[in-house]
Amino acid sequence: MANVALDRAEQLRAEKNLLVRAEFDIENGWKRLRAQQDLLLDLQAAGHDTKQAERLVELMTATLIEWERHRVLIEDRVAYLEKACDPSSISEG
Repeated sequence: MANVALDRAEQLRAEKNLLVRAEFDIENGWKRLRAQQDLLLDLQAAGHDTKQAERLVELMTATLIEWERHRVLIEDRVAYLEKACDPSSISEG
């Protein structure tokens, strides 16, 4: 039983690290997307063909949405592991 608790504690630590990284990556991704959107507006204002730039913005947006969905999965896993690691959540039989 102690090994299971240690394993879950280790998993929890790893998932929390993944969550920190996911939040960092998502924040930076939205910054990059805003910068790309600004560049797209500049290209449009200058009369350039922007089809490829528009597609890039669409792909970046879709990617960030998926990253956010993945972050929710990590948050759910963290919540599960926190409950599993909480000694007060174990029912006495």
